[in-house]
Amino acid sequence: MSRKIIAVVYASLDGVIDNPEWSMPYFNEQAGQRARATLFASDTLLLGKGTYEGFAQAWPTMAEQEGLDGFAHRMNTLPKYVVSTTIDKTEWGPVTVIRDDVIKQITELKNKPGDNILIYGVGRLAHTLLEHGLLDELEIWIHPVLVGITAPGAQIVREGSKALLELAEATTFDSGIAVLSYRPATTAD
Repeated sequence: MSRKIIAVVYASLDGVIDNPEWSMPYFNEQAGQRARATLFASDTLLLGKGTYEGFAQAWPTMAEQEGLDGFAHRMNTLPKYVVSTTIDKTEWGPVTVIRDDVIKQITELKNKPGDNILIYGVGRLAHTLLEHGLLDELEIWIHPVLVGITAPGAQIVREGSKALLELAEATTFDSGIAVLSYRPATTAD
C-alpha cells in the first residue's frame, strides 16, 4: 500500500486561498490540534516553488507556539521536495528539487515506504497530481470570512479544471472553521 498525498488549504467562504492571514482570528486550540496531527502523520513535505519560497522565509525563524508541541521544529526538519524548473535557492532543507519527470518522480516517492506526504496549498502542483490520480485527499479548512479577491490563482479551483470529489470527513471547530476532507470520487465502470 502506498502512502497518501494530502493537500491542506485554508479557504474563505468565497473560496479565496491567497495570503490567508485572514484565517488567524479563527485558529484556536482545536485547529492547532488538527494541524499538528496532520503534520505529524506526515514525514515529507511536497511543495511548489511559490509555497516553498514563502515558507523558507517564514519557518526558519518561527517560534514554537504553546499547544503545538514541536510543530515549528517538525516543519523545519522534515524532508522537502520542491517541484520547479526555475528555483535557484534552496536554503530551507533538507530539500530535493524535482525539475523533470514530475509525475514519475512523485509516483516513485509515493510508492516508497513511509508516512503521508503533505502539500500546503492548492496550486498547479496539487491540480496536476489530482489530474493524474496521485492526490489522495484534499482537506479544505473553510473559514467564516468573506475576502472578496478574484485574482487568478487566488481560488481553490483553477479555471477550466474540474474534479469530482466525495466527502470523506467533516469536522467543525468552535471558532467556526469547517474542515472538509475530500477524496477523488470513485466512478462506476
